[in-house]
Amino acid sequence: MSVALAGCGGGGKEAGGQKEAPKKLELLFATGGTAGTYYPLGGAIAQVWNSNYDKVNVTVQASGASVENIRLLDSKDADLALAMNNIADDAYKGVGSFKEGAKKNFLAVGVVYPEIMQGFVAADSDIQTIADLKGKKVAVGPTGSGTEITTHAIVQAYGLDFKEKKDFEPIYATFADAVDQFKDGHVDAAWNALAAPASAIVDVTTTKAIRFLEITGAELEKLQKDFPLVAPYTIPAGTYKGVDKDVQTVALQAALYVRADMDEETVYNLTKIMYEKNTDIAKGHDMGKQIVIERALAGITTPIHPGAAKYYKEKGIQLP
Repeated sequence: MSVALAGCGGGGKEAGGQKEAPKKLELLFATGGTAGTYYPLGGAIAQVWNSNYDKVNVTVQASGASVENIRLLDSKDADLALAMNNIADDAYKGVGSFKEGAKKNFLAVGVVYPEIMQGFVAADSDIQTIADLKGKKVAVGPTGSGTEITTHAIVQAYGLDFKEKKDFEPIYATFADAVDQFKDGHVDAAWNALAAPASAIVDVTTTKAIRFLEITGAELEKLQKDFPLVAPYTIPAGTYKGVDKDVQTVALQAALYVRADMDEETVYNLTKIMYEKNTDIAKGHDMGKQIVIERALAGITTPIHPGAAKYYKEKGIQLP
């Protein structure tokens, strides 16, 4: 699924035999599922790029998110992509979902927003903790996705496994499908890595009361030891209807990555526009407010594109 955004370049000569307009660089931006954050936020970012940089035309594409996106960059089937920083780290090292071999045909641009792990159940459910998921039906994200990988790490910290031991029935689904199944009572819990508030979860709360599963204590410590790129995160009370207390969970970082062979000038300008026009991005998606240069390199472990590095050096930001 692709959606062309504003700023499409046009060829052809103008009336009166005037010089043909320069052809724009067409860039494909891999994002995520339509019910998540990547796709609509990616669309907002692309619109701002297209409006402020006349040498490019960025088209957003829905996808299976992080793991698929890194593969798309590596195979040169996408030019830009959003991905969780831990998935990019795995790809570069050739571990996790990339055991078949490291993927290194991509470079980091910078952090976009915190990727918050949000697992929820019905408010009247007998599931009180993550350990209570045993024997239940749990939506864990699409197969091989960043959500599935992180959810597996979380439940392992609580002594559960859904790959080898099958302590509960994993439902592999996009978040849109997971939300529909949750509403219909076909799954007992749903997990995803999203911004907060996430529109799909907000939609659930209009018809069904929910409660979030928290990650705290010794289990949090174990998770951080085994999965060092996660960090504690608090979802403030009132973020969602009916959730009147803070929720303790964890977050990773959603970041922008590009093909390693993209030219320096283009990446420099895309980086500059993304961080300096974040208020314009926020007009299209609220998460634009989270795109701040102060956090640009937090949790970035893979090599940074020279174009992005040039911008950071100009701003006096220390490169890792």
